[in-house]
Amino acid sequence: MSDRLAERPDEIDERTARPEGSVRGAILRYEDFRIRPHNCFACGELNEIGLHLKLNLEPGRCWTEMTMPRRVEGWEGIIHGGILCTILDEVMAWSLVSKDNWGVTARLNVTFRKPVNVGQAIRAEGWITEDRRRLQATAGRIVDAASGEELALAEATYVAATEARKRELKRNYGVATEDDR
Repeated sequence: MSDRLAERPDEIDERTARPEGSVRGAILRYEDFRIRPHNCFACGELNEIGLHLKLNLEPGRCWTEMTMPRRVEGWEGIIHGGILCTILDEVMAWSLVSKDNWGVTARLNVTFRKPVNVGQAIRAEGWITEDRRRLQATAGRIVDAASGEELALAEATYVAATEARKRELKRNYGVATEDDR
C-alpha cells in the first residue's frame, strides 16, 4: 500500500476536501442523488441478490455501515474477500461523485488485515487522495463498527467519464444542473 493511506479521512485538508460553497459538515444521503431505482449489485435496490448499501456522502468522502449477512460468506463464518472489495470500490467511487468526478475503476488494490465474520457490524469509508483531470486516486478502509479496528485497506485509481457520459450519469442519478441539460 502506498503512503497515501496514511492520510485518513479525519486528516484530509479541509481546503481541498470541500467544494467551494459547500456547508461544512453537511451530509448528503445517497438517496438524495437518485431519481429512479437501478440494478447496481452494490448500491441498487432492484438487484435481488445485491448488497443494497446505504451510502452517505460528504464532500470528498463516502461511508456506509452494515452487518455482514451469511449470504456473502466465503469460508465458513468469514465474509468473502470479493464482497469486501466490492464494498470498498463502491465507497471510494462515490467519494468522487461528491466532488463531481464520475468515472470507472481502473485499478484496485486491497490489503486484508483481519477476517470479517458473518454477523459482524462494519463501517466502510472511502476518500479522495489525489484529484487530477483525467485520473483520480482514492483510499478506503473497512473497520469493525464497534471497536474501530482496521480489517481491510484499499487504494484505487478511477478514470474520469467523458463530459457527455458525465451529463448522462448526472441526469440518471438526479444531480444534473441547468448547464448539464
